[in-house]
Amino acid sequence: MPAPTPPAAAPVTRALDLTSPWRWIALAWHDLERAPAVGVAHGVALALFGAALLALARHQFWLLAGAFSGFLVVAPVLAVGLYAVSRALERGEPAGFALVWRTWLSWRGKPRHDWRLVRFGLLLGLAGTGWVLTSAALITLLAPQPVREPLDFLRQVVLARDHFLFEAWLALGGVLAAPVFASSVITLPLLLDRRIGVLDAVLTSWRTVLANPLPMAAWAGLIMCFTLLGLASLLLGLLLVVPLLGFASWHAYRDAVDAQGLPERGSGSGAS
Repeated sequence: MPAPTPPAAAPVTRALDLTSPWRWIALAWHDLERAPAVGVAHGVALALFGAALLALARHQFWLLAGAFSGFLVVAPVLAVGLYAVSRALERGEPAGFALVWRTWLSWRGKPRHDWRLVRFGLLLGLAGTGWVLTSAALITLLAPQPVREPLDFLRQVVLARDHFLFEAWLALGGVLAAPVFASSVITLPLLLDRRIGVLDAVLTSWRTVLANPLPMAAWAGLIMCFTLLGLASLLLGLLLVVPLLGFASWHAYRDAVDAQGLPERGSGSGAS
């Protein structure tokens, strides 16, 4: 009778410092130099999606503001191909469009379907939808005038000084975004890399954030600043911002977590 398989060791979180996020950005830039086509292609895809949002909701800016920020909640799922590219570059393996395609297809591989990323993506999608609805309700109910255009949002929400709607909008967004960030910052690269359940991956992400509050807060701030630069440049900046943040997210995971005690994803069936 074969001996029982010992349980896999739980991921171990590492200590980070305030320079860590900048190191991740530097490593991401190096990855972008080695795989520019794949990186920029992801940036183009998300920029086009943003342009589509802008075209569809250009006269309902109260909805557009929430839609863009909600889209940022689920964007890490769309960057899974970039995590795979960074991992391949780290290992000296080919890192091209074929790898990205195989990565997405592998979530439906044998011997049984591995739906972990799909389930976690749905959870992020629900969080993003909740914020879109909350943001739209807050702006439409409390704005002194209808907000239909970007200039309306600027005048009636951002620059208005007779109320604190913009401050309330930002504060509410921060309150909702903080747990989403803590739940996802490590989870997605970990799910890509190792066979681990979704709940365990989320708990690992939370442990990492709680063990390194200042470095992770700095990383969240960098993500926000880079994203705002990408949006403020008429979405053109996303061509570089998206791959940089995607590649850097992989290096954040590798720097913050030691998951060597877990089997690699793909060696046997996926974790449920």
